[in-house]
Amino acid sequence: MISIPSGARVLLAIRPVDFRKGAHTLAALAQEMLSEDPFSGAVIVYRAKRGDRIKILVWDQSGLVLIWKYLVSH
Repeated sequence: MISIPSGARVLLAIRPVDFRKGAHTLAALAQEMLSEDPFSGAVIVYRAKRGDRIKILVWDQSGLVLIWKYLVSH
């Protein structure tokens, strides 16, 4: 289980990203586009073009964690 520390900032990138990008490229995007340090413990959420998938990037003191989630509507 991956837990997010209380008080962690959650940042949402509103511009869709190419979902072929991995953790290191998304971390670079956080620095370039959001002016955010991806190693600060902030939770950064990216969305796919269609809006049905998200990727969550977070630093957990031992490495970058990339969570990929497919959103299903019922």
